[in-house]
Amino acid sequence: MPRTKIILGSSSPRRKDLLRKMGYKIEVRTAPCQEDFSPEMDPRKVPEFLAEKKARAIGPLVSKDELLITADTIVLLDGEIIGKPKDKEDAVRILSLLSGKMHEVITGVVLSYKGRVCKTSAVTKVYFRPLSQETIRYYVDAYSPLDKAGAYGIQEWIGLIAVEKVEGSFYNVMGLPTSLLRHEIEKCLSGASK
Repeated sequence: MPRTKIILGSSSPRRKDLLRKMGYKIEVRTAPCQEDFSPEMDPRKVPEFLAEKKARAIGPLVSKDELLITADTIVLLDGEIIGKPKDKEDAVRILSLLSGKMHEVITGVVLSYKGRVCKTSAVTKVYFRPLSQETIRYYVDAYSPLDKAGAYGIQEWIGLIAVEKVEGSFYNVMGLPTSLLRHEIEKCLSGASK
């Protein structure tokens, strides 16, 4: 495990939990950041772009000897970004769109350390079984997934009953591609020491 202090630039409890389960001691620091992007941008590049914006916003709060990790996750359905739901009815609408289809979850990660910036992203394909309106409404009412891209948490009840298969990193769907991230942390730290 690195002795370098790791700063997570995200208030996501899932990202924090994943990093701790990976064995890292982390500190959370956040700063306001406008998460906007050009509608002409390739949607697959949006997560890395937003993670980099977050890194720039939080950068002044991090010392040169601390490793900053920022990330952004999107859900992509038929080439369109599906964001976080505005309210419960929007969550029902989003889950109805995902029902019976494959969608992609893309997480962009930016590591900043000693003036170096390392960027990467991971794509996971998630296949949903068809869902009844009753099932969708039960999930939305019981779990209130309003803080999640795509209106669901794969680690929750909906993941157990709706996800037929996953191609790629399961943890990426939770917010961090953990195996790739560990590799990138080691690469970034060793590259900065050269």
